[in-house]
Amino acid sequence: MGLIRKQEEKFALKLLEWRYKQHDLPLPEKQKLQEHAARIVSEAHAIARERGGNVISILKDLMASRR
Repeated sequence: MGLIRKQEEKFALKLLEWRYKQHDLPLPEKQKLQEHAARIVSEAHAIARERGGNVISILKDLMASRR
């Protein structure tokens, strides 16, 4: 896995943690949270390939739509 992908996953992980805290939900196990972040990043990359766009912006949009 490349450096940029790792950074994207770390960013997604931080967003997930923030969302859980924002809604006063207990954080799942670290491994499950990392897997969820990896899935979100993969989904963002697929969207970027189809429509174009910035992966980070797509990540933010995906997190906002998962309320």
